[in-house]
Amino acid sequence: MLFTLGILAAKNREETSGRIERDMAVSYLSRFAVLQGLSSRLGAARPDDAPQPRVFVMGSPGTGIRGNPEDLNAEGPYRAVPVYMNTVAANEALVLAGTDRLPGPAYFGLNPGLIKTDIRSNYLGEGSIAHRLAEALIGITGQSPQTYAKRILPLLFAPGLEGRTGVMFNNKAQPILPSRGFDKAHADRFMTASEALLRRALR
Repeated sequence: MLFTLGILAAKNREETSGRIERDMAVSYLSRFAVLQGLSSRLGAARPDDAPQPRVFVMGSPGTGIRGNPEDLNAEGPYRAVPVYMNTVAANEALVLAGTDRLPGPAYFGLNPGLIKTDIRSNYLGEGSIAHRLAEALIGITGQSPQTYAKRILPLLFAPGLEGRTGVMFNNKAQPILPSRGFDKAHADRFMTASEALLRRALR
């Protein structure tokens, strides 16, 4: 299972119909919700000797962001960049704590770096001059989506990942360390907060 859907937080706070800050809902909590229902069922129909199912979470892990699990819904003073970084931290927590809290598959994190996509349109304004200039610059200085896909695709099926979990990879498919201070206890706080926020959204 490969999670890639994501946006950036808007300059002004936005909410979904479930009263969840929009970036958190789209870029993280939806993934958490899907895995709550599917993690124990992934690969259940395959032979016993089949490789363990794998979940790949694209969310820029290992960037040094610890985040704030006490404000997943961005209800404190709103600033777009810290709010977006909180979704980054939440996705890293999912990779690190997924095996314990949502058992079944192995979990891996993907940090693609800057790639020319529309992910920044929610923050910069779709089609705005700032958006067009940013994407043009990233297109010149960063790798293309096609190059990234060629590097990452073999990783998804690499035999060397069997028996491993909680490993994260950079934009060249090389393993990277978790963010400093992102220990199990901190990841667990994100998971507990995620469960509470999801219950609130589904009420």
